[in-house]
Amino acid sequence: MISHHAALIYVMVMVSAADRNMTDAELGMIGEIVSFLPVFRDYDAALLPRTTAACAELLDSDDGLDRCLDVIRASLPARLRETAYAVACDVAAADGEPHQEVIRLLDIMRRRLDIDRLVAAAIERGALARFALVPDAER
Repeated sequence: MISHHAALIYVMVMVSAADRNMTDAELGMIGEIVSFLPVFRDYDAALLPRTTAACAELLDSDDGLDRCLDVIRASLPARLRETAYAVACDVAAADGEPHQEVIRLLDIMRRRLDIDRLVAAAIERGALARFALVPDAER
């Protein structure tokens, strides 16, 4: 098992890496989430690179996706599972419309974390609303 902090970071790293391209926007969002959300108040942000690397290493192993999801589920208290899904959606929305691989991973996460479909839809819609941009034509 890992800490609940690490589990939340693993969720974000997995979403960022799902399309094999961890963008600056996504990595920046992970850093912002860690520095802003109350759940990370007692987390040492200096550990973020090490935690991120540990997740990447686990993902690169045999059955990495399943192993990562198992570790996350075992390490997260039930009350933080919706939080995990919310931060995953925020990272997915950080640089625009998520790729198909990211959408597929979010669905897998939703099922593995036992997030109700309606709750997941609300979380997803909230993330899209928070990261919406005004098109140039409407400025």
